Amino acid sequence: MTTIKLGRAAAVAAIAALALTSCAANESGSGTSTDSASSSGATGTLVGIGASSQGSAQESWIAGFQTANPDATINYDPQGSGAGRESFISGAAAFAGSDSALSDDELAGTFGSCAPDTTAIDLPVYISPIAVIFNIEGVDELNLDSETLANIFNGSITSWDDEAIAALNPDATLPSTSITAVHRSDDSGTTKNFADYLNSTAPDAWGEEPSDTFPFSGGEGAQGTSGVVDAVTNGTGTIGYADASRAGDLGVAKIKVGDEFVGYTAEAAAAVVEGSPLVEGREDNDIAIKLDRQTTDPSHYPLVLVSYAIACQEYADADQGALAKAYLGYIASDEGQKVSAESAGSAPLSADLSAKVLAAIETIS
Repeated sequence: MTTIKLGRAAAVAAIAALALTSCAANESGSGTSTDSASSSGATGTLVGIGASSQGSAQESWIAGFQTANPDATINYDPQGSGAGRESFISGAAAFAGSDSALSDDELAGTFGSCAPDTTAIDLPVYISPIAVIFNIEGVDELNLDSETLANIFNGSITSWDDEAIAALNPDATLPSTSITAVHRSDDSGTTKNFADYLNSTAPDAWGEEPSDTFPFSGGEGAQGTSGVVDAVTNGTGTIGYADASRAGDLGVAKIKVGDEFVGYTAEAAAAVVEGSPLVEGREDNDIAIKLDRQTTDPSHYPLVLVSYAIACQEYADADQGALAKAYLGYIASDEGQKVSAESAGSAPLSADLSAKVLAAIETIS
C-alpha cells in the first residue's frame, strides 16, 4: 500500500516548485489568486482513497493545500477506483477518487461517512488522456484503429506482424514477436474507460459491457497504473493502457479518429469532454459526463478518462464536511487545476464545467 501523506517540510518543498507557475499566472492577468487555498482556514484530517490516475495530481494538490492550511492534513491512498468507491461506501474514506462515476446501484445504497438519508455526489476534477503504451523492439511509432486494438486485448491478434497491424503500419518493420497485452488486475476506472471506448467504437470486436474488471482471461494482469507501466517497460512485445501522465519514455500508439491517426494531447482530451453531454437523470449536484467516444473530429482524442472526486452531499461529521468542502474546492479551482496540469499533464476543466463543479462543492455540508 502506498499512501500519499505530505508533512510540513515535504509540502513546502513540493509547493515551492509550483510557486513560479502560480505567480506567472497571476502576473499574466488570469485573475487566479495563489491565496485561494489559504482563505478556508481548514483544520483536521481528511482521508481519501481511490484512482491511481490521480496520484501525481493528488500529491501536488495536497502540497498546495497543506502549505496554505498548516492545521489540515490530507491523506490520499491510490489503491484504485474500485477500492476507493468501496472504501467511501463503507465509511473508511471521507472521499474517493474514481475514474468512473458512481453507478445507479451504488447511488441507491448508503454511504458510511454521509448523514443518514443523504446521498453522494460525483465531481469531475481530473481530465486525462489514456495512453496506449507499447514496448516493441525496432518499432518507435505505431498506428492502431479501435477494432485492431480490441482484437489485441481480447486475444484474437497474437503476433505483432499480424496482417491487421501491418495494414495500419505500412512503413514499419514489425517483428513476429508474440504480443503480451497487459491489463489492470484490480478493479479500475481506467479499465472501464478503456473498455467503454472499445465497446463504443468496435462493439463487434470487444463484445463486453464496460466495467471496472477486465473481461478477458488472456494477457497479463498488473496491479495499478504503476504495475501496468512496469510490466510494459520490462517485458518484450508488450502493450498496455495507462493514464498518459505515466507513459514516460515508452512508445505511445496513435489511434484512428475519423480518417486520421491521432496522438494524445491534453487539449484534445479536453475538447472531447467539452463536447460531451452530462448523464441524464442524476440528482442535483451529481455531475457525471457521458463521453462522446464515437467522434470523428481529429482534433479530439476520445480515449480519455474523467476522474471524479466522490463526496457526501452532507457529512455525518460537520467538521469532515467543512474540510472536504475546502479541499475539493481547492482542487477544482483555477489554481488547483493549473497545479494538476503542471504536475500531471492533465487538461484543466473548461470554464462551464468548472462553474458547475464549484457550485456543487459549495452545497457540501
